[in-house]
Amino acid sequence: MVGDISSRKNILLVDDDQVHLHITKTALKDEYEVFMVKSGKDALEFLNKKQIIPDLILLDIMMPEMDGWVVYENIQNIAELEFTPIIFYSSLDDESTIEKAYELGIFDYITKPCNMTVLQNRVKEILSKAELRKQQFGGAF
Repeated sequence: MVGDISSRKNILLVDDDQVHLHITKTALKDEYEVFMVKSGKDALEFLNKKQIIPDLILLDIMMPEMDGWVVYENIQNIAELEFTPIIFYSSLDDESTIEKAYELGIFDYITKPCNMTVLQNRVKEILSKAELRKQQFGGAF
């Protein structure tokens, strides 16, 4: 079911790979308003404008100039995003990388390539949990 555009959740995709951006946007665009940026620097510029506050961020790790780890750290300093779920969406699948991500407080970790139905279900589940927590705890995770 496609939601009314004014009530649809906003998702920010951050990935330097145009193919992954396109595939991911295609998988999510029927249910969500999807915004795409191709670098960590572009992501921070987008977020600091504060014109659109995403309800969820899908963040690649391996990007030139500014990787996902640095972007994640910078996002932690943006007050309006304090309770925005961030998912690392990366081709890195080694246990130490995934463990490091969870230790930093990442909401979830999805390895690329990913079955798009799995991605859709995980995004939906995370957004539902985030909404419930906002209702119960005023946004606190």
